[in-house]
Amino acid sequence: MILKIRKDLWNALWMNAMALGNVDKIYSSSGRCRPEPSVRWLVNGVLVDEEYEHNTGDVIENRLLWPAIRRADYAAVFTCQAANSHLVPPKEVSLVLDMFLRPLTVEIKKPAETGEGGVLTAERRYEVACESAGSRPPAIVTWFKGKRQLKRITEELRDNLTMSVMSFVPTLDDDGKPITCRAENPNVTTLSMETSWTINVVYPPVVRLRLGSSLAAGDIKEGDDVYFECHVRANPPARKLSWLHDDRPLAHNASARVFHSNQSLVLQKVTRHSSGRYACSALNAEGETVSNELHFRVKYAPSCRSGGVSVVGAARGESVVIVCEVDADPPAAVFKWKFNNSGETLDVAADRYTSNGSASSLKYTPVADLDYGTLSCSASNEVGAQLAPCVFQMVVAGKPHAPRNCTLWNQTAESVEVSCVAGFDGGLPQTFLLEVYHADGSSPRVNLTSEEPSWTIRGLEWDVRFRLIAVAVNSKGRSPPASLDDVLFRDPEKRTATEASLGMSSMLGAAGAGAGAIFALLAGACAVSLRRRRRPRLAKPLPAPLVTQHLALKQPELDDAEPDLIPNNYCEATSAPSLSVSSPARTGPAPLTTPACNGPGASWTWGARCREPADAALGRSASATLRAAADLNVDAIKEKLLDNRIPESCV
Repeated sequence: MILKIRKDLWNALWMNAMALGNVDKIYSSSGRCRPEPSVRWLVNGVLVDEEYEHNTGDVIENRLLWPAIRRADYAAVFTCQAANSHLVPPKEVSLVLDMFLRPLTVEIKKPAETGEGGVLTAERRYEVACESAGSRPPAIVTWFKGKRQLKRITEELRDNLTMSVMSFVPTLDDDGKPITCRAENPNVTTLSMETSWTINVVYPPVVRLRLGSSLAAGDIKEGDDVYFECHVRANPPARKLSWLHDDRPLAHNASARVFHSNQSLVLQKVTRHSSGRYACSALNAEGETVSNELHFRVKYAPSCRSGGVSVVGAARGESVVIVCEVDADPPAAVFKWKFNNSGETLDVAADRYTSNGSASSLKYTPVADLDYGTLSCSASNEVGAQLAPCVFQMVVAGKPHAPRNCTLWNQTAESVEVSCVAGFDGGLPQTFLLEVYHADGSSPRVNLTSEEPSWTIRGLEWDVRFRLIAVAVNSKGRSPPASLDDVLFRDPEKRTATEASLGMSSMLGAAGAGAGAIFALLAGACAVSLRRRRRPRLAKPLPAPLVTQHLALKQPELDDAEPDLIPNNYCEATSAPSLSVSSPARTGPAPLTTPACNGPGASWTWGARCREPADAALGRSASATLRAAADLNVDAIKEKLLDNRIPESCV
């Protein structure tokens, strides 16, 4: 008996098994056997088919129909058995079913470094694993990001298990893309399985700033309306949008015509101050990003840089250069100068001034009174003409006069305040300078500048004598100095005993002054009584300007005739500024109103203290010696005394 299985049909069975498809028939046949055998099929030892038929040539065949191949049929044993007697064992032939199997599972294992919700951070490297099982032979794993295949992978094969690890760095463009892991049978490409993971990539905002699309950047003028657009791309979405102008925050301000609208900045009626660098910034959970800087330019007509009226002082015949500076964008193209006095307005010839775009210079020399007046200049550029010209007031000018009536007050052990009365400013704005010297020094210890003639001096040494110089300064120079000499700050520890002795001396002085006052009243009573008895005929008074000269000529005669009268020459005429010193504890007497002693430059001092030592002249904390002072109207006093002469008998 010969038993065989048709190999061509078996191959067909095997190929169908690979696809887990249906198997039509498997043929088994036998021949040349007596008695006639029976042919049957067994699968894994289980009888599944025993129907056979006779074919030509004493061939008996059994065709097995296997309706569907399953994964469970893998390695199944198909046995074709022929038997015709119980006396001998049956003849059989067996085949083992081999199969190509598709993967059963494909799984992407997300990296442990992912954030909440499985998010990935842009520009950070991650390793993602994919595991596939069930394929025979083991599957080959392929990675894709979107439609692009990834190559940076490593694989590990174990039986029918494949482990693949892919390393990649997500970018902000990867947000929302799928990561796909595909496992396929290496022998049959149609036997595959895949899975995908849509990645969520978080990143700081990406910000880009641009000028409104309908605007021309090079054609913006004052008064135009403009807007900026801030394009933001962020995950998670930006929760805050800010605007910057020259690196300073630019807030929403309706009164300033600045408006924030979604991701746009609107500026209405822009001015030259709107020019500069603009940027926008966006903030989310991943950080804050500032956009590119946009340089914004606003063109405007010229305007005077200094503003207001500038005073220019010049003496007759003195040449001065007057510079007219303007702000303009683009630079000024044309300048014009005009001169105006109370009589007429004249255009200045173009050849008398020069211009360089932002400034124009005019050389001007006044020679007569009519040359003093107002000079004005104006400019124009492509935007327009200057609305308000730059104005320069020409005045007759010179050096300022010296400060006068300089006084020390509010004295302490540590400081003293100095105040003066300002003199004539010379026709120009003036400032005031106080210099502090050692009594015998030539270099100033302290320089103090002020807009007003008042200063506070602090930190000077004790028991050191100082000299104070006050001057006024304008563009023509410095005034003559006003000097205050022999200023002394006493040591507080050494001053205690002196204060006590000064207190006793003051009491004695007060008692003496009281006795003198009583004596003066008695003398006055005697004078009145004698005057009633004998009124001498007086000469006709001299004119007021001649009083001082008359007294000066008669001075020796008065001294000889009345030895009890002591002349006072404090009211001498002087051109130098006078200085006075007042005690902080007392208020000085009101100045006399006689013009001879109270004209410009005159001042008052303590009459009873003019002969006191320097220590007492400045009170407790400072002392000074007056260089020049006009304290009393002595001429008027002398004239009064001469009219009311007191006889010696009454004294």
